[in-house]
Amino acid sequence: MKAKTKSKSSKSNYTIREKAYQYIQSRIASGNLPSGGAISELLLAKELGSSRTPVREAISQLVSEGLLEQTPNRGTIVVRLTREDIVDLYELREALEVYVVAKVTREQLPAEDLKRLEQLSDGILSLVDELHATGESYLNAEQMQRFIAADRGFHTLLMAFSFNPRIRKIVDETRLLIRIFAMRRVGYDTEKLRDIHAQHAAILAAIVSKDPELAMRRLAEHIQISRQERLDEFDRNRRASTIERSYLDLNL
Repeated sequence: MKAKTKSKSSKSNYTIREKAYQYIQSRIASGNLPSGGAISELLLAKELGSSRTPVREAISQLVSEGLLEQTPNRGTIVVRLTREDIVDLYELREALEVYVVAKVTREQLPAEDLKRLEQLSDGILSLVDELHATGESYLNAEQMQRFIAADRGFHTLLMAFSFNPRIRKIVDETRLLIRIFAMRRVGYDTEKLRDIHAQHAAILAAIVSKDPELAMRRLAEHIQISRQERLDEFDRNRRASTIERSYLDLNL
């Protein structure tokens, strides 16, 4: 009887810990817990309505996965990526996603799955229509979130068709780490949206034509373009920080 009670308790603790893990991860993905932001175990426990133990366990798991880091002065914070980290993450993304797109193309996706990919890709193009309709030049914050969801959805669905949960987990974690840094990006304009839609459409066309080599090349190009954008963004932010520090030093 005691063993049964203990088993139920262990299962309950695991469920709460998993809920805490998913909650913290979603807060990071949405930008509510930004890069370099401190993690409050007590505050998260209050938000979840749980004790601190499952939150502490979830934080430990996220530290081991590289999403959080422990510092001597500030405690646990959301990881801060270096330029080298960005390069490494994109290399990993490219290696795994390119492998998957070749596998998926050779296996020939059913028409309904191809349609789902097309709908996600067209979701980006619909944002262009919204900008034209409103006369705005750039996506606002809400539209930017929808763009990110459509873009992520396209890649996530493509990875799901690999039917390899280990690859999916690694790619998801890699994209989340990149997204922590990319949360600072400004709203895209119509030209950028059209470019990304065209890249997705080219990948999809190669899959439909059952050409794995072309699909691999198109996806690799797409990831490489994204990598260069993130590196350029990193360099701009670093230059801006250097200028700001120099200005503050001069005015002390």
